[in-house]
Amino acid sequence: MTKSAFVAIVGKPNVGKSSLLNALLGEKIAIVSSKPQTTRTRIMGVLTEGEMQLCFLDTPGFHKPRTKLSGHMNTVVTKSIGDVDLALFLVEPMGALNEEERQLIEEFKARQLPVILIVNKTDLVDKERLARRLAELAPLYSFLAVVPVSVTAGDGLDAVMAELRAHTPEGPHYFPDDTLTDQPERVIAAEVIREKILRNMRDEIPHGTAVAVEKMRERKDNPNLLDIEAVIYCERDSHKGMLIGKGGLMLKKISTEARLELETFLDTRISLHCWVKVRDDWRNSEKAIRSVGLSYED
Repeated sequence: MTKSAFVAIVGKPNVGKSSLLNALLGEKIAIVSSKPQTTRTRIMGVLTEGEMQLCFLDTPGFHKPRTKLSGHMNTVVTKSIGDVDLALFLVEPMGALNEEERQLIEEFKARQLPVILIVNKTDLVDKERLARRLAELAPLYSFLAVVPVSVTAGDGLDAVMAELRAHTPEGPHYFPDDTLTDQPERVIAAEVIREKILRNMRDEIPHGTAVAVEKMRERKDNPNLLDIEAVIYCERDSHKGMLIGKGGLMLKKISTEARLELETFLDTRISLHCWVKVRDDWRNSEKAIRSVGLSYED
């Protein structure tokens, strides 16, 4: 008897959704950084464990939209909630829930969606405060379970999996059992490059960048070498200069880190070339958002 479920991972920005996805899969497929709104679109990770297959949807952080891109990101979240069998709702171990988190709970109620509440970053609080937090959150919705975890420490992940096993319904496997993600290699390459920008640049620059992979093909004379050409879009000439860096050193650092990670993930040698172009206020342009594959309809 096979079991399967589509599982949305939702919550506010920077609460650990992508880190949880990577930890449950045992592989990194979603980019991670300390900056909020790292995830911009829905990323699927597939875990097959015997007769059970879980299709996780890592979603952007649900937040107050300030640009058209932000609006698209929030739409990805609400559409994902409507498309799944259950959800993992991640929250912080302290502080009041914000307006967007309460809005997510209202979305759960409207859809009568089965939800497992995940209280992440438990390593930041003592046991007494954590117990008060769990008691405070549990009555907010008819959660299937309330599970405390620390993704960075690897604590509580077994309990999350136990709950998922208990609540996954009978159903067919939708992907071959060895599938890790449904993301095209071009999307993965673009996301890895963007992660290196997020990790190397000052706060105000990464949110105004996007990456489009324009070429990705094996060399005819060397099938073990993959050529990748990517364009990094930014919103200001001053940001372009900082992305390139003095003597091109910053762009070289970003490209080298991305190439090394992609060679490991794709298991092949890679020749990566990146260019930087300015596209003014692209986050408020529907055409530009679509051109870099960030429209929710894509």
